[in-house]
Amino acid sequence: MMSEKKFPDVFTWIQNIPQITKWRTTSLSFCICPSTSDFPNSNLNLIAQKNPNPTVPTFSIIVQSNNHSPLYLWTTKQDLNINPNSPNPFDEQTIVSLLFNFVESILTYTSNSSNYSTIKIPNPNSSKIDGLKDIFNAVILTLLFVVCVYEAPLYLRENCLNTLKNHLVTCHARQATVSLMKLLGSNLEEQWMRTVNLALTNWIIEKRRCESTKTTTPLFSYAVSAYGLWKVQLYCPVEAMEIERSSNPTADSRLLFSLKFNQLEGVMQFNHKVVVRDKWIDVIVKIDNIRYDVIKLVNEKLMSRRGAGEHEKHFPSRISLQLTPTLQTDFISVSVSKSSNNPGREFEVERSIEGSFDPPNSLGLRVAGREASTMTMTPWKFEQSVLGYTANLNWILYDSSVGGREVFSTKPSRFSIMSPRSWFKDRYARAYRSFTRRGGVIFAGDEYGESVVWKIGKGALGRTMEWEIKGFIWLTYWPNKYKTFYHETRRLEFTQLLNLTIA
Repeated sequence: MMSEKKFPDVFTWIQNIPQITKWRTTSLSFCICPSTSDFPNSNLNLIAQKNPNPTVPTFSIIVQSNNHSPLYLWTTKQDLNINPNSPNPFDEQTIVSLLFNFVESILTYTSNSSNYSTIKIPNPNSSKIDGLKDIFNAVILTLLFVVCVYEAPLYLRENCLNTLKNHLVTCHARQATVSLMKLLGSNLEEQWMRTVNLALTNWIIEKRRCESTKTTTPLFSYAVSAYGLWKVQLYCPVEAMEIERSSNPTADSRLLFSLKFNQLEGVMQFNHKVVVRDKWIDVIVKIDNIRYDVIKLVNEKLMSRRGAGEHEKHFPSRISLQLTPTLQTDFISVSVSKSSNNPGREFEVERSIEGSFDPPNSLGLRVAGREASTMTMTPWKFEQSVLGYTANLNWILYDSSVGGREVFSTKPSRFSIMSPRSWFKDRYARAYRSFTRRGGVIFAGDEYGESVVWKIGKGALGRTMEWEIKGFIWLTYWPNKYKTFYHETRRLEFTQLLNLTIA
């Protein structure tokens, strides 16, 4: 893990910038990525420099080389409200204003921002931000990462991106990003993650094109424990998820484009309460909302031009969640409810055979037969089980063809791929579909409201206890409208900790 000393403290550097009238040079520089043995004379720097307005500096990201003029990759576009007579021109309010300037710059790199035109960045004048230093440093490093993906020269890009990635995956950088997400709100959080993960997807594709090494999954997740609610939020580019199985041959370039440029977004919410009995304590956890979506990272115009269409994408095929108390002293038992199914839905199953023999200038021979029947299937099955004091919750999607196999662990038959009546064809528009129109799933408490109950001895009263939630999510691609036999399944794993006060 990156040591604290090596973490670039841009916040302190900016905070110590003197009045611009006292500068002895036209610019001040902070090195983010120093030169390497391969390129000894090239640095990635953040600079503050004088501009036509003599009292207000601008900030730029540049490639500084001893042998060439600086290569400008990015420059601030908004003027800052700086008091030129202040001995400390970059006070907290000015730095907050600069912080949101950087946030807005990152969001300009999104490819699909039409849904967020009315969402406002918080007003810097009304924001007293706790942990401002860490948040500011995480934001500037994220800006540097996104800019490098799209703007940095190829010879410098890989080294700089690896350096920035190593900084951004540290624990305190991740925690600072979580604090930023709470500050921005859910809608801007989604736009932020889609922007950053679009850049990540482009970098992963470039790395895999150049080398065969496995890329670490850039999963971002966090947990909230408040007001009787446990909530876990996660985001991960589909291209970064591990492939469990895929068909051969591989997909063509248009289909691959459609499959790569998506991200998995998940929200898991549980209601919890503590009931103190005469001789023991019940901790009751109940499903509130489980939501997963596969969201495209590029706009429809680009997807139509280079891809196989926006409806060719993965879908959730299995979700497995494990809830475990980390310290099990005083625990007596755990109870789960029975497993259940979604309401039954009717599907028409068709078997047919067709033949034709029409040689030229001869009597034609045709044979055709068709058999159709209607059967009721339950596409999603919900299962609960117990291992020790761990409660296992599983949602499994079943193939609605005869036999009802688990989708995540099987492959579609060639006949079902060719048949337009198969359940996975036109799967986001049919009335009795297994997914939302956007391609996700929602399991709500009114349908999956069964609870998990831990019985605990009274010695735990007054303590704050910790539960681990560990999750596994499978995404599967079977052809929707595109003519292909390609199919694959990917898997993601995550872990978060949740707190509960026994009172």
